[in-house]
Formats: sequence, structure tokens, C-alpha cells
Amino acid sequence: MADCVCLAGCLFFNDKMADMPTMANMYKRNYCRGDSSQCARYMVFRALGRESVPVDLFSNMADRARAIIGQA
Repeated sequence: MADCVCLAGCLFFNDKMADMPTMANMYKRNYCRGDSSQCARYMVFRALGRESVPVDLFSNMADRARAIIGQA
């Protein structure tokens, strides 16, 4: 499976997860290098654009992502 189109510029992983490399690698393996369509950040990005992705949204917060998209 191809890497997520957002991986290189993902502020969450390149800034927020810098102090948690083990956790970041787990998320990257499961979402960024796996099925990115299941990533909450990618869901919001695709539906509303990069500027609508909250900095504190973790990849596994799909319910929150659906709520953000539903409120838009």
C-alpha cells in the first residue's frame, strides 16, 4: 500500500509526535503506511481541507473526525 499523501507534511507527526517516536512509528505503520482512509486526520483533510484538521486530532479518533465533518 502506498504512503499517505499527507505523511511528509503532517504537522501532527512531524511536530506533536516528535517526543514519542515509538508511538509515532506505530501510528505511521497503521495509518500512514497502511489504510490512510481510516485515519481521522486524513478523513477531515479529504472532506474539509488541511486547514480544518485540528492539531490535537489523533489518527485513531475517527468518531471525532466524523463529528467535525458533520458540523461543517
